[in-house]
Amino acid sequence: MTSIDKPTATDHDSEADDAQAAKAVTEAALFEAFGGVRGMVETVLPGLLFVTIFTVNKDLHLSAIAALGVSLLLVAVRLIRRDTVKHAFSGVFGVAFGVVFAMMTGNAKDFYLPGMIYTLGLALAYIVTTIAGVPLIGLILGPVFKENLSWRKRNPGRKKAYAKASWAWGLILLTKCAILFPLYWWADTTQLGWVLVALKIPPFLLAVYLTWVFLAKAPPPIDVFAEMEAQEQAEKERKAATAAAQRGEA
Repeated sequence: MTSIDKPTATDHDSEADDAQAAKAVTEAALFEAFGGVRGMVETVLPGLLFVTIFTVNKDLHLSAIAALGVSLLLVAVRLIRRDTVKHAFSGVFGVAFGVVFAMMTGNAKDFYLPGMIYTLGLALAYIVTTIAGVPLIGLILGPVFKENLSWRKRNPGRKKAYAKASWAWGLILLTKCAILFPLYWWADTTQLGWVLVALKIPPFLLAVYLTWVFLAKAPPPIDVFAEMEAQEQAEKERKAATAAAQRGEA
């Protein structure tokens, strides 16, 4: 190897900077996609309020109204601040379904049932889409990374990372369901509620962390938006050159 072929300290520094930048971009994208700390608070707070009030006074109606009220308040705060409301709205819908179920059956445990069914469905969706070759986490994060579906055929290393991440999400959520559904049948409302609240954040953080690990080691995303902009600019320049040539001939 000649001195020209040997990597320099500058090369190593550049590679390290690129790797660090890629990890930072991945972290920011995951933070945006899954709502960050605020999204986690909005996910946990209604259920925590429900089980706390029900533990104290066993009043299903008061617990349900309080949970729904705080969900609506969280949405209102986001609307006032003109923030993204998708995470807060999803929380409202989940709480509303839980309230309807519990009120219809008169069983406070049914407040948690829609969310448990959703978790099971989501777990199966992660697994089935991965087996089908279109991992769900890639469909979720593709637009966030501005790569859309380019990872499917143009970036196999990234597709593999998305598949690993989707398997992680699916298996973690299935494990969570394996804990919660037996408790739904055997435990009382307060026991189920507190276990469910305790299982809200740790499995989620584990899945997000594994997703970050897999994607940080994957090839960078292909920015299809930048490609389209470059193609449009090239087409404009070609048309301008053609028009200029035609004027010159005239």
